[in-house]
Amino acid sequence: MSKANKEYADWPLAKRIIRLAMPYRGIFFMAAILSIILAPISILRPYLVQRTVDDCIINGNGEGLFFMISLLFGALILQGVLYYIFSYSTSWLGQSVIRDLRTRVFEHINSLRLSYFDKTPIGTSTTRTINDIETINTVFSQGFITIIADILTLLFVLGMMLWTSWKVTLVCLVTIPLLILATYWFKEAVKKAYEVVRTQVSMMNAFLQERITGMRIVQIFNAEEQELNNFKAINNKYAKANINSIFYYAIFFPTVELLSATSLGLMVWYGAKGVISGEVTLGVLVAFPLYIGMLFRPIRILADKFNTLQMGFIVAKRIFAVLDNTNVIENSGTLVPTHLKGDIRFDHVHFSYQQDKSVTEIEEWILNGVSFNIKAGETMAIVGSTGAGKSTIINILNRFYETHKGSITIDGESIKEYELFALRSRIAVVLQDVFLFSGSVLDNITLKAPHITRAEVIEAAKMIGAHPFIEKLPNGYDYQVMERGATLSMGQRQLISFVRALVFNPDILILDEATSSIDPETENIIQYAIEKLIAKRTSIIIAHRLSTIQHADKIMVLEKGKVKEIGSHQELLQIEAGHYKEMVETAYALNG
Repeated sequence: MSKANKEYADWPLAKRIIRLAMPYRGIFFMAAILSIILAPISILRPYLVQRTVDDCIINGNGEGLFFMISLLFGALILQGVLYYIFSYSTSWLGQSVIRDLRTRVFEHINSLRLSYFDKTPIGTSTTRTINDIETINTVFSQGFITIIADILTLLFVLGMMLWTSWKVTLVCLVTIPLLILATYWFKEAVKKAYEVVRTQVSMMNAFLQERITGMRIVQIFNAEEQELNNFKAINNKYAKANINSIFYYAIFFPTVELLSATSLGLMVWYGAKGVISGEVTLGVLVAFPLYIGMLFRPIRILADKFNTLQMGFIVAKRIFAVLDNTNVIENSGTLVPTHLKGDIRFDHVHFSYQQDKSVTEIEEWILNGVSFNIKAGETMAIVGSTGAGKSTIINILNRFYETHKGSITIDGESIKEYELFALRSRIAVVLQDVFLFSGSVLDNITLKAPHITRAEVIEAAKMIGAHPFIEKLPNGYDYQVMERGATLSMGQRQLISFVRALVFNPDILILDEATSSIDPETENIIQYAIEKLIAKRTSIIIAHRLSTIQHADKIMVLEKGKVKEIGSHQELLQIEAGHYKEMVETAYALNG
């Protein structure tokens, strides 16, 4: 077996897919049993037609004719009802499985480290969670169980044909070898075409997500035509892949119809001779076209269903690769604090974003032996040039990434000893680029946390000076924010993020460049908000504005991942040729 075929005939993978249905094993086994029952029932129709012709019509048996027609009608109703239950149950099973799987994948993606998102385009994750998982539905609605049903039907039909007239059956089977060859060619060709289609879907989703998110940059730099050309290229590849698959369908199905018609023609020719000579009854001649239709139909659709199954295997491997991704933050801590004093200590911390490399393999450290202490209730500002490692300190304090060496403690306990979500619930971060979701201002502040009331939100907004601007919005706190807060100014978005931080009542507050993009008119309001936020809680402020940092209890200067200076604003100004003093003098020179 070739490597490619082995990949799609992976029995452990098949078992893992089937295990997805085990929460609904009752429906799964009911559908499997129905597939077995439907196979013999399906052949009743041509058999009853044969008996009706031979026993009733030819012999002029009126009472028998009515009885046989009643049986035939009953068999049709029974088959229709059972097939409805079978189709509905397999489709229900598929939808239930993908509903659970989609939730499971989203939950797992939520638990992955940020390094996963650093390397994986958002569009790819979207494809895995929506498009790819939808394909798993077809594994159950059109895959495993329905393939079993079609194969059983095929065997029962073939057996009945041989039992009825083995000579006529052999004549009908003359075209089967050609049908098998055509089916195999179709299966392999469409499999390859589908692989390309799935790859192009993922690429298109990733491209669209990035361009739509970055549309402001595209338009600012007049790159619309260039990006349109890039999209056309991807779109053409996607269309070509789909056209290729359609091409194979356009060849295969007419070929099957031609072979089926040939088989029917041979049957009529031989069967008619048999009727004339008395070797074949008229009922057999009437029933066999029905048998041929039932014989060729499963063979025709089995090829398509096997491709569906194989595509399900391909997609399942991708989805399970996400679920098997162990790049998650270890959450083995047992401490669940309801309150933190906020005493933070970094002790010779080394960190690199090359998370998959060992300490000896890392050539360049983002943080290189960083040590400092923030006492409970103190405010420490961190300054330094771009790339010095300021935001990295925030990322590792929240355990978005793991350190390579050194220790980080809060209140004397390693941050790894705290239950992850309990730790993060006591730390609030206000970022420079405020992300707002589609929804009301209230929902963006509370993030729909049930324990935060509207009254608490209004009180917090009043406390930091955001209430007046929110009330002036249409519908106030129920104002519908567009995606990413596009209809609000930077200062307004920042104030909303401050209210969001305050209502969660954190013990440790982190402001990461939260004032860098604020206009002078809004700066006073923001400064007032910051003073309210940092009061009586441990705070870390990353900022360039002197008005924001000079009143901090401590200021730490970072340079290329190392601590150069720590002290108050006045203490650092006393250091001759100091890094901080140089930054202050440069800032004053630029401001005239």
